[in-house]
Formats: sequence, C-alpha cells, structure tokens
Amino acid sequence: MNLNIIPQPASVQYRGGGFYCTGLPKITGDSCFEPERAVFREQMKPVFPQEDPAARITLKQAPDRGERQERYTLTIAPEGITVEAGDNAGMYHGLQVLRQLFMTRDDGGGIPCAVIEDYPRFPWRGLMLDCSRHFFTVEFIKKLIDALSLHHLNTFHWHLSDDQGWRLPVSTYPLLTEIGSKRLDTRRRDAWYGGFYTTADITEIVAWAACRHVEVVPEIDLPGHTSSVLAAYPGLGCTGGPYRVEDRFGVFEDVLCAGNDGLWDLAAAVFDTLGALFPSQYVHIGGDEVKFTRWAECPKCQARMQEWGVREAAGLQARITEKLAGILAERGKIAIGWDEVIDRPEEAEKLPKELVVMSWRGRAGGNAAAKMGHPVIMTPNSDGCYFDYKLKDSPEEPGQPFPKPLSLLYALDPVSPGMSAGEAALVLGAQGNLWTEYIYASKIAEYMIFPRLCALAEVLWSPKANKNFADFTKRLTTHNRRLESLGILYSRVSEPRPPRLAVL
Repeated sequence: MNLNIIPQPASVQYRGGGFYCTGLPKITGDSCFEPERAVFREQMKPVFPQEDPAARITLKQAPDRGERQERYTLTIAPEGITVEAGDNAGMYHGLQVLRQLFMTRDDGGGIPCAVIEDYPRFPWRGLMLDCSRHFFTVEFIKKLIDALSLHHLNTFHWHLSDDQGWRLPVSTYPLLTEIGSKRLDTRRRDAWYGGFYTTADITEIVAWAACRHVEVVPEIDLPGHTSSVLAAYPGLGCTGGPYRVEDRFGVFEDVLCAGNDGLWDLAAAVFDTLGALFPSQYVHIGGDEVKFTRWAECPKCQARMQEWGVREAAGLQARITEKLAGILAERGKIAIGWDEVIDRPEEAEKLPKELVVMSWRGRAGGNAAAKMGHPVIMTPNSDGCYFDYKLKDSPEEPGQPFPKPLSLLYALDPVSPGMSAGEAALVLGAQGNLWTEYIYASKIAEYMIFPRLCALAEVLWSPKANKNFADFTKRLTTHNRRLESLGILYSRVSEPRPPRLAVL
C-alpha cells in the first residue's frame, strides 16, 4: 500500500480500513487554526462541491515540546481524521497532505487509514520565477504559489527586474515603469511588450501567499542587468547613453555607474518600496554577471576606486554589495546575492556575515560562502535547479539545450560532501529557478516547472534516508492526476513507457 504522497513524509504507519466520506467532512477543532481551515475549505471546493456532516476532521494544537517548526501529525481512522501541529505552518502542511489524498481517493470515496509523522529537512524550499523576460499575470502567479504550497515549498522568489523589463512601481522614480517596463519585441513583430505589477497586484499576491505559508522574496538586480533602469534614467550609467530596454537576451556592458551617488538614492527608494510591500525579512539584490568594462573606463568609477582603496574595477562589486546590504539593514532587511558577490575574497571579507549567498554556478560559490560564515541557498545550474533547460533530449522539447534529466535534480543534496558540521548548518536549503528567455506563455512555464518542482520538494522536505527515485516516479504517476485536476500542464518524461509491441 502506498499513499503516493509527494514529498515523501518522514514516517507513514498504515492501519487497516479506510476513511470514507461523500463530501467535505465537517472541520472542527482549535480556533487558532481558523486561517488554515478557511483556505483548505476553499481549496477543496472543486473536489467536494457539497459537505458530509457525518464525517469529521479535527484540528488540534500539539503541546509545545520544543520540536521542529512546520511539524504535523496526520491520523486517518475510520471514525475520523485528526491533524495535530504545534504551529500554523505545520497545520497547513498536514492539510495539504490531506488535500492530496482526497484528490486521488478511490472509487468509493475512501482514503487508507494511516498515521503520518512529518517535518521538513530544510527551512528554505523555494522557486524563482523570472517576470522580467516574460510578464506573468497575477492569476498565474497565484495558481503557481498554491501549487508550491501543495508540495510544502515555502518561498516564492520573485524576479522583478532585469535588462528586459522593470516590474516594480516606485513612486519617486516613475520612469522605471513608464519607460523601463516595456520593450520592442521582435517575436511580436516589433510590438511593445511588457507591463508592471501595481501596488494592489503585489499586495494581493503577498496576501495570497501568506495564507498558504509561502514567503514572497522580491529581487531587484543591482548593479548589473539594469538596461531597463538606464533606459529610464540614463544619468545613472557611466556613459550617459543612449540606452534602451533590451529586446536581446544576454549579458551587456552597460551597468549602473559605481561612482554615481544616484545609485544609493535609487537603491534607497527601491528598498523603501519593497519594505512597504513585502513583509519578508529578505530582499534579493542580484549582483550577478556584472561587466566591469565601463567601470574601468569611467572617471567617476576611478575616483570611487581611490576613495574605497580598490585596486581594480572588479573590486567595486563587493563594495557595492556591502553598501546595498547596509542600506537594507537600516530598513530591517537581510540581503541575498548571487554567488558572484564573493568572487574576490579580499573584498568579500568585508561583507556582513548575515548576507545570504545564492549559489548558482555549481556548488563552489555556496561552499566558499559557508567557509566564510555566510548562510547559503543552493541552486546550482549543474544539478538541475535551472528549470529553463530541456528536461529530455528531443528537438520537440522547449528550453535551453544540454538537457538536465529529472534524476539529476532528485539526486541533489544541498549539503555538499566535505562540509563541516558548522558549514552544513549554514545551508538554509535550495530552490529551482525558471528563467524565461525561452518562455512566452504560462503553459510553457508549467511544463518546464512540473514535475521538476515535485522532485525538488522531496529533496528539500523529506529525510535524506527516505529518498528513492524509483519509488518517487511510481508515486508521481498518481500525483500527476492531482496536477491535472489543478489544470497544470506537466512533462510526462518520468512516466513509465508502455511496452513495445512485437513485430510479427
């Protein structure tokens, strides 16, 4: 017997019999879990259009025994179901498992009796969505966040700016959205393409996520990947322009001028906006793929190098990161940066230890950051964490070349071999990233994300000893029915192939 839950719980003890209902059971219990009950009832409407007052689900607060956060116990018995948790997040996760089971109940409307004890392995379990290259609707983002929560993922990393578009309203810099939010797109016959999220849009998404115990972490990329900023405010560049919001994809020479104090004014205004809209303690400041050519030629940047005692233009990178992290710290926020921010150890030593390093160019950046005492989030493109790559090697498949099979992602361990106990403790977890240069529709995004997100969820939630790829793919066959019921398009690459017919 297998409940086919994804991610695999820490412990499942099967009992005889089943729990049967003809509609949504009556939910009672401790009032502190009313928010989770309300969301669960709404989520279950497509499964149970009516209620079954004879069936019972009881929500119960567990005594405080100093156990892990997000822990839950789900007890399914013929006479009723009990979900017990010490905190609201744990209760939500327990209800999501129940949601999975009800979505694939048997023909008689039953689910097997069992006792499930469960808790997460890592606190950071995330997905990044690039909304600069492709502008996704509010409804799609809400649909995706709900799907994250079904799989116990708890972080939505929202990439809101890049060379190809700026998506955040900043009242004191109106041209960021008036000019920086749209580009000429050759794929649409040189039509203007883009948009931005209003304050109301962002508030709606953040509230939707909070009800599902998903933290929304915004990213504004600085000081590179800023063509959209320079198109709006050319005085912030080293050459003064002309600049444009890029319709090309790649890494470009023009970045924000390190010697222009307007950079700090911009950052302060952006961070004030983020602070007002996003309750998360984290803000991602980018810092990746910065070209240093303009800094090496710019008189203002040369003066800044002398002021800071930096010998090479590349050394400005870590000092800018230090300054941006400080501006965020003044607003009670913690900075996250891509692993380039520690590329020059002599400069990176001055970075605040609370700065989180997100390791994307393999594991090396994360390993180095942990040795330096920084918290680490692993998202190595070499291990299948970049969801914009093809999942299988076929010319019919969308995505970047050099396929990353699902088994590669499933084998990921965010804690690298050879890490000391102290370094391993600094690994917050991992995430998948969907960059959207190759994505031009939400259905393509879904196809690239699923079932990779399912595999990632198991990597980050389930005990390492419980991982088994063959068992995962078997459970995924059932789980795909849940994705279908949610209207999610997924790749069938992991499903068993039908037997080949003999040729007579």
